[in-house]
Amino acid sequence: MRFTTVMASLVVLAGFYFGLSYLLAGNWAAAGFGIVDPDGYYVVKGVRDIAYGLTALILLLMKQRRALGWVVLADAIIPIGDCMAVITHGGTVGYALMVHGSAAVLVLFTAWLLLREKAPARAVQAEPVPAA
Repeated sequence: MRFTTVMASLVVLAGFYFGLSYLLAGNWAAAGFGIVDPDGYYVVKGVRDIAYGLTALILLLMKQRRALGWVVLADAIIPIGDCMAVITHGGTVGYALMVHGSAAVLVLFTAWLLLREKAPARAVQAEPVPAA
């Protein structure tokens, strides 16, 4: 196995570990993060949203549309999770669905469109006709 594959796998596992830590033991994870002022979490959310946008932008600019579709599909969990967080932490269902639910639908629709695209046909070069 390549070293870079191992390192990339560790990055993926770290993301799952930290994300699940916050979901399953939020107070413990927050204490380990190092931010004492709760307003610091706005910075964390903002940076993560920008990172998601940059990931999608890179794939879009590199014309990796299929990979972009899968990333957009996976990242649909963001507005779905935001919707659930609003509903379960004092927000109204109507507002959660209007803002985050509609975003989730838009993201899922975009992923569906990207994943059903056909790859453009490659131009076939005619072979030269041998001289008689």
